[in-house]
Amino acid sequence: MSEPLTTPGEGFHPHLHEAQGRAAAPLRTRLHHIRADALDGDTAQTGGMRRFSAVSGKTVGSEKLWMGQTHVAPATSSSDHHHGESETAIHVVSGHPEFVSLDDSGEEPEEVRLRTSPGDYIFVPPFVPHREENPDPTEEAVVVIARSTQEAIVVNLPRLYALDPDATTG
Repeated sequence: MSEPLTTPGEGFHPHLHEAQGRAAAPLRTRLHHIRADALDGDTAQTGGMRRFSAVSGKTVGSEKLWMGQTHVAPATSSSDHHHGESETAIHVVSGHPEFVSLDDSGEEPEEVRLRTSPGDYIFVPPFVPHREENPDPTEEAVVVIARSTQEAIVVNLPRLYALDPDATTG
């Protein structure tokens, strides 16, 4: 027989309910259950996409990690942006999003386009300008994102440009 689903905030031992007159365990001493329908849309945003926070300083008290979902509607492109000092890992859940950046190692900057499928992963280093595109005319693209900072850092840009390594080390 399977265990019943837990209720968000029940903590480390979901089968042990809070005793009358006894406080719940502190945030940093228990597990947290964030249901898919309880993701928080009150997080940094970029035009053309919608981010939802699951794990953050605000939602569970994390200090070094942010994790959530991004949805890109059919036939939509996000605005150009980067994520500051955050390392970002992306896992494609559904759709076929494309991740676009610029490579300026040649004579002319060249657009680099990574075409993905469900199950694929993308790594975005700190400060690398990029955008997400969903070329599919009917299917939404959904990805899970993990960042190395406890809140979603988003720096929206007026255009896509190639990384200047000297500008970020300084």
